[in-house]
Parts: sequence; C-alpha cells; structure tokens
Amino acid sequence: MIDFDEKIYFYGLAVIPVLLLIFIGIQLWKKQTQKKFASDALLKKLAPEKSIFKPILKVIVFLLAIALLVIALVDPKIGTKLETVKREGVDVVFAVDVSKSMLAEDIAPSRIEKAKHVVSEIMDKLVSDRVGIIAYAGQAYPQLPITTDYSAANMFLKSMNTDMLSSQGTAIDQAIKLAGTYYNDDNQASRILFIISDGEDHEENDNQMKTIIEEAADKGIKIITIGVGTAKGGRIPIKDSRGILEEYKKDGNGQTVVTRLNEVNLKQIAEEGNGIYINGDNTDAAVTKVIEELNKMDKTTFEAKEYTDYEDQFQWFLAAGMFLLIIDVFMLEKKTKWVQMLNLFNEKEKQA
Repeated sequence: MIDFDEKIYFYGLAVIPVLLLIFIGIQLWKKQTQKKFASDALLKKLAPEKSIFKPILKVIVFLLAIALLVIALVDPKIGTKLETVKREGVDVVFAVDVSKSMLAEDIAPSRIEKAKHVVSEIMDKLVSDRVGIIAYAGQAYPQLPITTDYSAANMFLKSMNTDMLSSQGTAIDQAIKLAGTYYNDDNQASRILFIISDGEDHEENDNQMKTIIEEAADKGIKIITIGVGTAKGGRIPIKDSRGILEEYKKDGNGQTVVTRLNEVNLKQIAEEGNGIYINGDNTDAAVTKVIEELNKMDKTTFEAKEYTDYEDQFQWFLAAGMFLLIIDVFMLEKKTKWVQMLNLFNEKEKQA
C-alpha cells in the first residue's frame, strides 16, 4: 500500500512539460540560426564531434531527475506491516449548549469556551472510546457522528459557537432524541450522553422531557449533565465582529438580562437519565469524575481495523534524482568515442 504525505508537491511535475517546450523551442531556434550561417555538410566538418542525440539525452536525464526530486518532496510511504487492532470502549456523545446564554462571562473566559474546554479535556483522556458531538440551542444539530478520530472531533469542537444555530432556547429534549440516532450498533453495551449546559431557558414540559428521557433509557443511554456557570450569574455580552463589547442583552422591558446556572434542571435530567450531575467549574475535578464514571461502565469490543505501518521512501527518489543531476552536469554534448569507432552511418567511407 502506498501513501503520500505532501500531495500538493505533485503540482511540481507541471514544470516538466514547460521545460520540454522550452528545450524544443531553443533547438528549433538554433537550427534556424545555423542554417543562416552554413550548410549542414559544412557544420559537420566544422564540428565533427558534435552529437545530435546527446542534447536530447541530457534533457531527458535532467527532466527525469526533476521528476524524482518532486516525488521525493511528496514523501511517498509504503505500507510494510499489517496488524489487527481491536478496540474496547463505550460510545460517548457530547451535547453542547450553544444558546446565547452561554456567552455569559461569569465563568472565565465564557460559558461556551469553558464547555468546549471541558469536552476537549475529557477527549484527551479517552483511549479507544468512540465520540460524537451535538450542538443545540432552540433545536439540535448533528455536529459530528460517532467516530474514533479525536483530531476531527477537536476540530469540530473548536468551530462551535453561539451563532451556529439561529433559533434560541435550550432544547435539551431534541438533543437527547438526536443522540439516540448516534448509537447505531446493537451490540454496543455502554452508551453515555454528556449534556454540557447552563440549564437555562428550558421550554419543554416535564411530561415531554420525562418521556424522551425514558425512551433514551430504553436504548441503554446513560445521561450525565455537566453544569457551566455560576448561581450568581452574569450578563450576556453583545460584541461586534472584532470582539469589542457593544452592550449587554436586554429583555422586552429594557432591563439587562442576568443568566444563572440552573443546577436543579440539570440534576433532575441526570437523575431521570440514570446518571449524575457534575459541576464544571473546576475542569480537573469534572474530568476526573467523568473518567471515573466511564471506568465503571462495561466496555465492549466494537471495532476491529487493519492498520498499516508506513515507511518513508523519499530518500531513494532523492538519491536517484541527485545522481541523475550529477550525470547531467558531467555529460558532454560531444559524440562518445566508442560510438564514433562503430561508424554506424559509414561517415568514413563517405569522406573517402
């Protein structure tokens, strides 16, 4: 199996036809100029050792050297080893609240940034568990399906913000329903949903929420809620595109809105979801508690993949390219002596 690390350098091969066209153009120009100076017979007598084919050979060697050096830049790798890796773990889905109340800065630097930091720290502690991400405000949106690619998960996590969903509110019920579609493996024993939120602005009625949580429990989903924010609360800043504060959000009566962490709602959801509530104020303590809960859960082998170990091969192309460049430098355009001795075109007889 072959892989290329820096495929963008393949564009360097485009220089080869350009150089070839330049060479052809120079040769045609030289031929036309020489005809003005003397006939072909006279030119052969003036420069008897000049080879017709050496310039062509030199340019072929040079272009081949360029091609090899470009391939070296691409850094080709060849798979040399196959091994089967079995993963054991649980399916973990993070539902992150991206409503406007998460802009409050009662917990530094803001609730939304704190939530993302907590999730990122949790993922850094995972080894072989699969992760998925959901963003929700007034509606829930699938940000990343279940995957073992933690790099991709962190990339999607960093891109989350409070402007990604137009409808406002905190539709935890939709987030829980959407999370149910993430667990598509019937053999998966342990399924866990983390809801990271300040618990504000819930619009669902208790009976509807209870029904949705029961449906999740029937699917084997354990719900753990993580609260971000403070009981004292904070104002919701409104900033321009440069991040400069313009004002604070106001209600219909013109009063500044103060949003507070609603632990009661989050604790109730966790209790009904057979999970626990964790305060996210202290990141290290929250992550430690999360890992403790994950370690208690049964782990199941859910994936077996073949991975290939790759070895760099660029050094061979680099060495070959440099070798051809050296040959090109020392290759003269004169006829080779042994070729002259062969007298392939009976030139000596014609001269006699």
